Amino acid sequence: MTHSALHFLSSGRCRIDEEVTHKAWLNRSNILFTGTDKWSLDKRVTLINSNNSDFSIHIDKVQVADEGPYTCTFQANNKPRIAHVYLIVQVPARIVNISKNVSVNEGENVNLYCLAVGRPEPTVTWKDQKYGMVSEGEFLDITEIKRQQAEDYECITNNGVAPPDQRKVKVTVNYPPMITDMKNMPAHLGKTAILRCEAMAVPPASFEWYRDDHRPVESDNTLRIKNEKTRSLLLFTNITEKHFGNYTCFASNRLGASNASMLLFRKLSHSAKRAQVH
Repeated sequence: MTHSALHFLSSGRCRIDEEVTHKAWLNRSNILFTGTDKWSLDKRVTLINSNNSDFSIHIDKVQVADEGPYTCTFQANNKPRIAHVYLIVQVPARIVNISKNVSVNEGENVNLYCLAVGRPEPTVTWKDQKYGMVSEGEFLDITEIKRQQAEDYECITNNGVAPPDQRKVKVTVNYPPMITDMKNMPAHLGKTAILRCEAMAVPPASFEWYRDDHRPVESDNTLRIKNEKTRSLLLFTNITEKHFGNYTCFASNRLGASNASMLLFRKLSHSAKRAQVH
């Protein structure tokens, strides 16, 4: 059913100001009613008024196939009279096919599509959720996509008949790890310390730690490795001389790897500093 068709049927009555002897409704060449006699086999078509001044029909659950010319004919004062009206069926815009969520590597091209139907023909717009940028048309092409362009892209279709139809496509951009946070750290004997290694990557990076001589770092009762989504932590407790030195963080995923080194060094106490001065 469409609002426009109902509007036509509620306002497109066949009003008669003369004395009538015969009357009929036709759709193209098909007779729907002659007087109160129904000729149409379509149960959706009913007669809602049939008197000397109003001869009106109603079509329930209007379909696109109902579009076309309708004719009200009647005989008044022995003269034929004809009134024509053209039913235009409007259909709300609707998305019928859209790209699935996509995962690509940084630098690749992305081609999204969003197909819509409706009467009148709808417009299709792509909206960038992050920056609000808009692209007109069914197709959205992104050349050499960058990691900053990973987001949901929304397709909106509208033809003014009903509220717009909209759906989203999630675009994931994969890239190798890039270590962003590595700092040398001073520490006191017998105290605690933390070395941090943070890496941005999609998919998330796996982390490994190595000592100066390239030995893998392993957890013990004074050192614990804590891996989180975007970073890895070395947690030291009760620091001894053996803990001081160079540590290398190695971050990797299926696209590549990155590494960076940092130093855990002894921080002198105030008394030790004074002794060095003297």
